Amino acid sequence: QVQLVESGGGSVQSGGSLRLSCTFSSYTYCMGWFRQAPGKEREAVAAIDSDEQTLYADSVKGRFTISKDNNKRTLYLQMNNLKPEDTAMYYCAAERRDLGLDVSAPRCIRSDFWGQGTQVTVSS
Repeated sequence: QVQLVESGGGSVQSGGSLRLSCTFSSYTYCMGWFRQAPGKEREAVAAIDSDEQTLYADSVKGRFTISKDNNKRTLYLQMNNLKPEDTAMYYCAAERRDLGLDVSAPRCIRSDFWGQGTQVTVSS
């Protein structure tokens, strides 16, 4: 079992930056970030596999960067040039086995473990 805990969310103005962190209790393979705004479906934001290959949603390309530090057991999402439409609850997820990245979405093939989320609010 892998436990995931997100942190780093907050309220910022448009154009600001935040870095989200997700600590994991043990080694994981592919990991990713999702977000969900009120009344909307959960959206895959970015993912990184065990080979450090990454995928991003078109809406965040060039602004967000996903990375992982296995020594610190922490997944990061650096978010720059934030926009009001980035406002959402952000969740991290991890894959139980090394299946890797989805071929058609910015996510891992599996998301077996989830954190409880951290809120990001961007004002105009």
